Amino acid sequence: MSRAKRILTELLARAGVGVNRDGPGDIRVLNEDFYGRVLRDQSLGLGESYTEGWWECEHLDELFCRLCAAGLDMKAREKASLVFDAALERLFNRQTRRGARVVAEKHYDLGNDMFLSWLGPHNQYSCGYFEGTDDLEAAQEQKLDLICRKIGLSPGDKVLDIGCGWGGFAAFAAKRYGCSVTGLNISGNQIEHARRTCADAGLSVDIQCRDYRDMEGSFDKIVSIGMFEHVGHKNYRTFMRAVHRCLSGAGGFLLHTIGSNVSTVGCDPWIRKYIFPNGMLPSLAQIARAAEGLFVIEDVHNLGPHYDKTLMAWNERFQAAWSQLTGHYPETFKRMWEYYLLCCAGAFRARAAQLWQIVMTKPGAGQPPCRAV
Repeated sequence: MSRAKRILTELLARAGVGVNRDGPGDIRVLNEDFYGRVLRDQSLGLGESYTEGWWECEHLDELFCRLCAAGLDMKAREKASLVFDAALERLFNRQTRRGARVVAEKHYDLGNDMFLSWLGPHNQYSCGYFEGTDDLEAAQEQKLDLICRKIGLSPGDKVLDIGCGWGGFAAFAAKRYGCSVTGLNISGNQIEHARRTCADAGLSVDIQCRDYRDMEGSFDKIVSIGMFEHVGHKNYRTFMRAVHRCLSGAGGFLLHTIGSNVSTVGCDPWIRKYIFPNGMLPSLAQIARAAEGLFVIEDVHNLGPHYDKTLMAWNERFQAAWSQLTGHYPETFKRMWEYYLLCCAGAFRARAAQLWQIVMTKPGAGQPPCRAV
């Protein structure tokens, strides 16, 4: 047995992961160079070698649940190259206007056919709310309605949706609650789809191609659903000031974001390279510091376990839709996306990642019904 194989096998065993065994979270190595590559490149090497077919696992979600529960994901961050990368994060702002467009172009503009083939009718690329249901579509509709009720949405309200995606929330709020919604986005593909579908439905929705730093106007309610992960720690305060500037005195703001248990300034290197360039997960401490003096934090609701279910449902639908996508994307793309969806599911299952819905108001405003269930 090589030294690399022995060391990695022992590390995986600490997490209850067997090598070349048949348990649900065990791995089967198909290329012996796998061991040295993972020890050298850690998370990046693990993801790249899976995409290239160097190893297999029957249940990637269970594998990553075990790795995260054992803290191996955090141990990997101690690698010298990642410490250096974190130092660069502290020095430079990677989420400038130009940097923000990188993730729009590389991820969200992959193609509407890819995403909309498996997201569901509301086109929700964020956590559902599986309260009393196991159905993804019902869970996403419940999530949308939960957000509306938490901020006390009423007919005639002017609503701002920061990072509006394919327009799912904007359409829901306008149709179900009779609101006038402005959606902000910088993804060309998403903007085109959102504008077309909302116009076809005759809804009072205005989709604008605009960075959050440039938003203007006054709104009764503001939401940001699954966008704050792209803001970056150097811009958290800037983001909160922009929301404060545009929120009416009596209004409510709901922030729906994935979050980290610890304050960091980096991101998993595989996720950053292949999925979300310049992405970063905030901690509650970082969010609270950014909001300090601007907002009253009315409520924090953790939906983390619901994201595990959401990701598992997305992967099932992605696999079912793959036959429609094979002519447009290579097999390595399929392996990359199943790896991404299932490793994230495992992280949420292990409680290594969270999903927070945070309701805020300006000081002196009345408290909205933020514990709506």
